[in-house]
Amino acid sequence: MAEAQTKAPVDAIELEIMRASLEGIVLEMQNSLFRTGYSTIVRESQDASCAIMNAKGEVVAQHVVLPLHIGSFPACCNAVLEAYAGDIQEGDAWLINHPYQGGSPHAPDMAVITPAFFDGELIGFCASIAHKSDIGGPVPGSCSGQAREVFNEGLHLPAVRYQRGYQRNLEIERIIAANSRTPELVLGDIRGQLGSARLGEERLLELTKKFGRARTLSYFARLLELAETRMRAAIATWNDGRYEAERFVDDDGIEAGKPVRIHVVVEKKGDNITFDFSGSADQTRGPANIRPPVIRGACSYCLIALADPNTFVNSGLMNAFNIVVREGSVMNPRFPAPVNTYNPTVHALVEALFAALTDIVPQKARADGCGSRSIILGGRSTNTGKGYVQYEILGGGAGARATKDGMSGSSINQSNAKIAPIEIIESEFATRVQRFELIPDSGGAGQFRGGLGIRREYINLADARFSIRSTKHVIAPNGLRGGGKGRTGDITINPGREDEKHLPTRYADYPLKGNDTFRLDTPGGGGLGDAAKRDPASVLRDIEEGYVTPERALSDYKVVLRQSDKGYDIDEAATAKLRGAN
Repeated sequence: MAEAQTKAPVDAIELEIMRASLEGIVLEMQNSLFRTGYSTIVRESQDASCAIMNAKGEVVAQHVVLPLHIGSFPACCNAVLEAYAGDIQEGDAWLINHPYQGGSPHAPDMAVITPAFFDGELIGFCASIAHKSDIGGPVPGSCSGQAREVFNEGLHLPAVRYQRGYQRNLEIERIIAANSRTPELVLGDIRGQLGSARLGEERLLELTKKFGRARTLSYFARLLELAETRMRAAIATWNDGRYEAERFVDDDGIEAGKPVRIHVVVEKKGDNITFDFSGSADQTRGPANIRPPVIRGACSYCLIALADPNTFVNSGLMNAFNIVVREGSVMNPRFPAPVNTYNPTVHALVEALFAALTDIVPQKARADGCGSRSIILGGRSTNTGKGYVQYEILGGGAGARATKDGMSGSSINQSNAKIAPIEIIESEFATRVQRFELIPDSGGAGQFRGGLGIRREYINLADARFSIRSTKHVIAPNGLRGGGKGRTGDITINPGREDEKHLPTRYADYPLKGNDTFRLDTPGGGGLGDAAKRDPASVLRDIEEGYVTPERALSDYKVVLRQSDKGYDIDEAATAKLRGAN
């Protein structure tokens, strides 16, 4: 019956109304989630996504905050469908955060999924995935850079029923609370996710009443078809060929100094494109591994970025490409290989994809960016005795683009979380931010300059346990077409003091003392093109804005300056002579 209903006639105008309405519903779900968030991770950094899925678990609409979740939602929903086949009722809700039995990138990313019924028939699901401040494990924040198996990464839930008849399962809540250092925050965020999903259900039912069940399901199916068709049409306009590229992650957190290879072969012919990751490194001992649902999300992100950033996001996009992953590799590890500091690996994957696609879509070329990182402090409040977790996500410099400079001090690529405001951090946690600034000369030189990294320096007011998961502190972001590399990152404890210490890219559970300081420098983006071809006026503007120093203007960009009453002027004759000599 349902199959026949999906074949109802499709009206182009109504289809567009349906598309915009679904997008609006998901955005409303997202706003509800952020405004009811208990943790700074959800409320300020917005480390969460919402989606509407059809009855098969395919995403029909997602508001893109975190692009990877387009691969995670179907995998999580499929786990629910498999575990509860024949026993899905109105008023149900499920939790799942298991990277292997579901599709969460790592266990802190917990999904809340609810079914949507119309006239007694299941028509879809509403869901969100949101990062949790702490789900147990050996370190505050549950993201140990030295985890050796998933069991070191906190509480894992397969698909479990959280509600029946709209009544919460309090036993599950007690289990979660008992396994978290911040139970109030975790349960508050889960309940916010539940409220967001129920809001989505309500709006979806209103929409279904407006169009009728048959037409609604037809539009769901047609939107999936259109996403694939339009993506294939864009792919067909690109150059055919076979290209390969690789990038490296600094290390896996266990085998220090051993880079982790991410390799891709891209084969494109007509409207078909395949991404083969078989040449990537074997699965790692440390938590640098990623699972196939995450890879599908990353490939979807890259194709959207190259084809049309305004693409309507749904599972149809994942039908427009193929992936090949080798079992037992860093891209498809065997259980129980650790996965919790997955994001640096995904950045290397995305940049390898963009590098391989440079000759296929040359007009969208881009240099490497800063990757991603988070810092985590945990302890117990001296005022309340309760546990706290200060979890911050920090960006840096984006790589230069084919026609533009890279953005500075920003999250890049698939990492799309916001940097938490200083006022919030200082009001909720026992730290003070002493410096928050862009780092001059950190962007790679080029005709188009890489974006600048940031420096954020804190003083710690009480004893705490500190962890970092980062990347590109050893291997610098690559430039492109002759552009320079971006500056590498660094994490320093007590800079300038006798007890100064530099931590590795990934580190878990460093004991910070009261009055210790720590400074995070994030990488800059790579440059694109010959720096000697950069417009001297742009170099002068960079100097005036503090992005480039006069010394680097001369050495990197071959721009000769002279002092003036207003600061600097360009010596055009000397610049032309110097550039001509090179």
